[in-house]
Amino acid sequence: MILVIDNYDSFTFNLVQYVKQLDHQVKVIRNDAITIEEIRQLQPSAILLSPGPGTPDNAGICLDLVHFLHQEIPIIGICLGHQIIAQAFGAAIQKAQQPMHGKVSELYHDNQGIFTNLNNPLRVTRYHSLIVNDISLPNCFDISATTMDGEIMAIRHKQYSIEGIQAHPESILSDQGLLLLQNFFVTHSQTSTYLSEKIVANTLQP
Repeated sequence: MILVIDNYDSFTFNLVQYVKQLDHQVKVIRNDAITIEEIRQLQPSAILLSPGPGTPDNAGICLDLVHFLHQEIPIIGICLGHQIIAQAFGAAIQKAQQPMHGKVSELYHDNQGIFTNLNNPLRVTRYHSLIVNDISLPNCFDISATTMDGEIMAIRHKQYSIEGIQAHPESILSDQGLLLLQNFFVTHSQTSTYLSEKIVANTLQP
């Protein structure tokens, strides 16, 4: 079962549909409606931190979730979820060079983790005005994707099963978003049975 922490965002529904397409059971809980111990009792195979408004400081239990569970359960963060992961490990969150709301751009990645076998550069849709500060990001993370201007678009923990992406893979204008999520579950979860070939066959290529 994949636990989706909903940060009060309309995109959460689209992410849930993607996870269901990957043949996973999904449980969706708001960020202020569960405790750390209750999460442990659920025994999810992975946790997805959804996008949302505001900052990591306003995201309910999410910072504590990453702090207490990052050694136990694979975690992927999308947009705000990505920022939550970074801040939980000590990184600063800052204003982006310019707000990106519904803008399509290209990110350049390292072809590993969630980006395995994806287009490079990868066309993604962005809805954010904040980014992770690269100088403050601790060295336990790899920067796995950036914009052409060098802004951080994705991070991957070097030891634990944790990845974050600033863009929205679930957006209809993003390429290969379903395969990106599948890459995470294949790499970090033991329960995924959906065939990558099937996803590729049903993913629009640019």
